[in-house]
Amino acid sequence: MGSAFDLTVVAENKEKASNYIEQAKNEIVRIEKLISSWDKNSETAKINSNSGIEAVKVSKELFDLIDRSQRISKITSGAFDITFAAIDRIWDFDGGESQMPSFEVIQNSISKIGFRKLELNKKESTVFLPEKGMKIGFGGIGKGYAADRAKELLINKGVKGGIINASGDMNTWGNQPDGSPWTVGIVNPMNKEKVFSWFSLEHDAVVTSGNYEKFTLIDGERFSHIIDPRTGIPSKGILSSTIFANKAELADALATATFVMGVESGMFLIDQLPNIEAILIDDKGVIYKSKNIEIEKN
Repeated sequence: MGSAFDLTVVAENKEKASNYIEQAKNEIVRIEKLISSWDKNSETAKINSNSGIEAVKVSKELFDLIDRSQRISKITSGAFDITFAAIDRIWDFDGGESQMPSFEVIQNSISKIGFRKLELNKKESTVFLPEKGMKIGFGGIGKGYAADRAKELLINKGVKGGIINASGDMNTWGNQPDGSPWTVGIVNPMNKEKVFSWFSLEHDAVVTSGNYEKFTLIDGERFSHIIDPRTGIPSKGILSSTIFANKAELADALATATFVMGVESGMFLIDQLPNIEAILIDDKGVIYKSKNIEIEKN
């Protein structure tokens, strides 16, 4: 998945801990082989290679992941979209851009994108991309899903507590050996060397999407590397979006979606969803939080 996974478990001894971590690692590798669009033998690659040709029968696991992705696309009005994988690479985000691509170039780039085009047949467990050149990819949800599955496996093995860090996507359960909850920090997007707030987590996931690592400046305007799949234009207005949820998969997808949607629409959505909370920071450094978030000021 192009990301580093750090796994921490609470166990009776080092030998047991190593065994648990090895099993979790194998589960993450299994997920990667399932959802990778780069592995030509994966079910995902078969779906993509048959775009415009025929429907592909897939495992229930992959079908269900795609189905859940489609549901998130619907509630976010396409701000999250796994068919985004078909976009042409017209943005480099290497600091070399001096002007935006033309309207025609952008439109051509996104012409194969659209979650509503994707056809699912639950009875047959098939997936069909009706236009040649369409693709699906799980860059906005795959890390979270893999972290959830690894967490589930470890809990079923009897591991009482742990934390999975998928390149900043945090998934926790139980407590630390001393009984205290796991503590995670949210990076200050105005200064990525600092943490602006710490939170205690016991059974939840927290995911942050931000543009403090990768962005481009055009005529003094800051554009994020996170592109709106509906327009092909990089999102702007938000520096970071942090989502708290029971599942890392959902938090992963909503962090991207709210970043694209902007503060007003993104926060309105979050406040309608049960057991989901958010902290958004706009490009002026103003902090916005959902209704159940409390931030203590020092």
